[in-house]
Amino acid sequence: MKEFVYTITDPEGIHARPAGEFVKAAKAFESKITITKNDKTMDAKKIFGVMGLAVKNGQEITICAEGPDEDAAVASLEEFLKNNL
Repeated sequence: MKEFVYTITDPEGIHARPAGEFVKAAKAFESKITITKNDKTMDAKKIFGVMGLAVKNGQEITICAEGPDEDAAVASLEEFLKNNL
């Protein structure tokens, strides 16, 4: 299992467009990928789960990947977040 913590820097937080792109990026991997804010964990491959966390600017999220391509998934999703959120 691999994970990383990221603080959202987008003034609008995780809103519809980047959430959809994030889910699409997560779906590219076989590993199980979750996104956690505070004590609430959702499937990162489901748009309603990601949007349901209502992540705002300045809040921390934890991305966790578990599976055969977890290293690549974590690296790719961390890069996605740095470039988009």
